[in-house]
Amino acid sequence: MKTKACCCTESIPANHRAILATIDEEILNRFYGCGSPIPPVLEGCTVLDLGCGAGRDAYLVSALVGPKGRVIGVDMTDEQLLVAQRHRQAQAQRFGYPASNVDFRRGYIEDLGALDIADNSVDVVISNCVINLSPAKDRVFAEIHRVLKPGGELLFSDVFASRRVPRELRDDPVLRGECLAGAMYVEDFRRLMRLVGWPDYRIVSRYRCAIDNPEIEARVGMIEFHSTTVRAFKLAGLEDLCEDYGQVACYLGSAPDHPHRFALDDHHTFVTGKPMLVCGNTAAMLGESRFAKHFRVSGDRSTHFGRFDCSAPAAVGDCGGGCC
Repeated sequence: MKTKACCCTESIPANHRAILATIDEEILNRFYGCGSPIPPVLEGCTVLDLGCGAGRDAYLVSALVGPKGRVIGVDMTDEQLLVAQRHRQAQAQRFGYPASNVDFRRGYIEDLGALDIADNSVDVVISNCVINLSPAKDRVFAEIHRVLKPGGELLFSDVFASRRVPRELRDDPVLRGECLAGAMYVEDFRRLMRLVGWPDYRIVSRYRCAIDNPEIEARVGMIEFHSTTVRAFKLAGLEDLCEDYGQVACYLGSAPDHPHRFALDDHHTFVTGKPMLVCGNTAAMLGESRFAKHFRVSGDRSTHFGRFDCSAPAAVGDCGGGCC
């Protein structure tokens, strides 16, 4: 690697660090990621890891879903998958499982049907700095939407660009290997998500990529690159703007390892026991996903009060709101 663009700068939760300490060094040493797209509340879930590589995130999730959960890792690189495959039984034993709950498959993230991943069959899709490498990102996001169950979640980290990357840079093999050439322009990503079926998605975290290579910095010019973690839910009825229906959400403090607060995105942090005004989309994300049992969502969409005020988070009784 000639830059630090595809390097994870996010802090890792303590429970995840404990699991990573049990994962073989060979797997950890082959990890290349730009974020930590591992959501909470995974017990018993089926999780699909797109571009799993040597399996670092897949094995981390393997421990989080438990012996009744399932992880499917997809990658196109034989050398990486060989590393991932040969640790299946050893990792299962370390987690105390009778058999491995991880299934690695060689193939392309643009065609999950070829890997026998059925419609509406996956609870959560994750990906870590891989989608930027795809030449057909529209197909990737369409396939993710197809395989997710209703209420399912997409959480992925990737590199995004502040403007469209010009063709001469997109074709550069060094910049492609650095996850810069294929970085999505943020507004094109917004348009693509809406086209595929996600009119509302949320930014969980965003960090400017440190390139730290004068030659490459000179070549990319004024383009800024950010490592961004994005969350989206497969939900019917989401709107492309935050709308106010007078709904209220209260976090119950019951999600494992999150006793005091629950962060949905970079501007929605729910404090245990504190009712918060939310827009209709946020109410659906909390009340119609696997997070529903950890929230009390009040109100419905029978009365519309206009566009939701997204200027600042608000507790019940305050004016304003907390959406995007």
